[in-house]
Amino acid sequence: MTSPFLSAVPASGGGCPAHAATAPVPLSGPAFHTEPQALYRDMRHSYGPVVPVELPGGFPAWLVVGYRELHQVTSDGELFPRDVGLWNQWEHIPEDWPLLPMVGRPMPSIYFTAGAEHRRHSALVVPALEAADMTEIRGHCEELADRLVDGVCARGTADLVADFAEPLPVLVLARLVGFPDEEGRDIARVLKDLADGGPGAQEAYGRFGAHMRRLVEAKRATPGDDVTSRMLADPEPFTDEEYALDLMAITAAGHLTTADWISNSLRLMLTEDEFAESLVGGRRSVGEAMNEVLWEESPTQILAGRWAVRDTRLGGRDIRAGDMVLLGLGAANTDPLVRQEMGTGRTGRHPGNGAHLAFSHGEYRCPFPAQEIAETMARTGIEVLLDRLPDLELAVPAQDLVRRPSAFLRGMNALPVRFAPVHTTGDPL
Repeated sequence: MTSPFLSAVPASGGGCPAHAATAPVPLSGPAFHTEPQALYRDMRHSYGPVVPVELPGGFPAWLVVGYRELHQVTSDGELFPRDVGLWNQWEHIPEDWPLLPMVGRPMPSIYFTAGAEHRRHSALVVPALEAADMTEIRGHCEELADRLVDGVCARGTADLVADFAEPLPVLVLARLVGFPDEEGRDIARVLKDLADGGPGAQEAYGRFGAHMRRLVEAKRATPGDDVTSRMLADPEPFTDEEYALDLMAITAAGHLTTADWISNSLRLMLTEDEFAESLVGGRRSVGEAMNEVLWEESPTQILAGRWAVRDTRLGGRDIRAGDMVLLGLGAANTDPLVRQEMGTGRTGRHPGNGAHLAFSHGEYRCPFPAQEIAETMARTGIEVLLDRLPDLELAVPAQDLVRRPSAFLRGMNALPVRFAPVHTTGDPL
């Protein structure tokens, strides 16, 4: 029987790479944001662990859906560097391609450099993040989460995505890098437009860069206890463009992914009775819920990307020099082969965070201090929300919840809830 998710491609060979299908899978469509795990399962069956895909505009790439193969790619930074300049499709890419801000161009930032240049930027950014006071960050999270709850608690209804999950990380990150609170909301709008990859993505990218260039100028004139000031104080010479691009990478990588981590965790708590009861009964923690989300519904489903330095073989496929290799983090985390080996399942009994690939892996993974900051923001925000509004319940049937229309990011468009109204004298944002 033909799969409803891959209806144009006949399944063959049971996923054996030697006999796998060759027609590329369009990297778009509702299956990516409604039932991605069913789609990934059908991909493995028809194609094996490395899938030929087609990006919007008809550009070819490879999507790695096997855990072992993804581990192989991310462990070999010399063969598969994050060097977008290697891409063999550049001559065909139009200036207004919607995914260009996500894929990037060759530019001097921690996210779009490779090898020694990447390590140079890491040596600037990672210590600036490590020096952040985690107790202070938790304090910012508690204060800002309380203020967001103050803004909705008297209504008795809220959209936990727009009213809480999306603004909280960017407001915290804005303080962390040195922005005043009033700029946080505009940056949140900019980053959402950027991540959605729609017609406004290019304009949003320009606004985002303008914010960061102004911040660099302001902190050079008046340093403070923030990431930007610590970067500017580093003795290694960097240009203003490099500072701005690194700050853009820090903020963009930490915002929507953390927002989706929060909303996906809250959705799990609100829609799965057994899970909610175990939370209330103390048999499971918020941290365990968050860890399950990283395994089952990783906020970053597909990460762009890596580019092959030379012709090679991967998962039974012939990869040519300059081919784009997309990291299917969400697919790899649910690869049944590795899940059987780890003894994990859909019941929350997952190993520690170190085994999942939600933060990628290898030299170009999300830096460890950034992971800690993201977890602190997500966990603290959820704990404040559940403490302040303990009677939260969905305001719509669970089947009516809508995911963001993106193959790359897995998050909620909205999470409408109701609760008993609470009056407060707090100062909402």
